[in-house]
Amino acid sequence: MPRSKNHSAEQIIAKLRTAEVEISKGRTTAQAAKNIGVTEQTYYRWRKEYGGLRTDQAKRLLADAELDKAILKEAASGNF
Repeated sequence: MPRSKNHSAEQIIAKLRTAEVEISKGRTTAQAAKNIGVTEQTYYRWRKEYGGLRTDQAKRLLADAELDKAILKEAASGNF
């Protein structure tokens, strides 16, 4: 049964950078993914979502998402 781990955006970006270094040294994607503790599928999913982001950009993205959720929650409760 797969384990569920919640990684922060900063952790994901750091792991992606580590994997990219491994790949640039000639390791396969599968080996690099294993070294950072995720499956190859997870590596590709993370790369698609976070691949071009720096840590500060990821923090801003997360803050925007949290603000959107708060606005929607307030609108749903009828407190305009």
